[in-house]
Amino acid sequence: MANINQLMKQAGQMQTKMKALQKELDVKEFEVSSGGGMVTATVNGKQELIDIKINKECVDPNDVDMLEDLVKTAVSQALKESSETVSTAMSKVTGGLNMPGLF
Repeated sequence: MANINQLMKQAGQMQTKMKALQKELDVKEFEVSSGGGMVTATVNGKQELIDIKINKECVDPNDVDMLEDLVKTAVSQALKESSETVSTAMSKVTGGLNMPGLF
């Protein structure tokens, strides 16, 4: 019975640590540029796009495809960086246990 109580205590501590870490990561910002800084995307740890900056020098009405690619690249990389950081941080708290639905 003592082992179960100890296990429950450890699970509670891990849950508390995970909630605190999640709060911290939710407000963390990840900024990534593409095209040599022509487009910069910023996302948070909740995988939300919170800002995008486009240098007016790269806005060419005759080459919208290039601008679209730069935006897509910046946003994708920022989301990837955010996701990897959250996953790595949570893995440290859970000791590498994969807990679907928690992060």
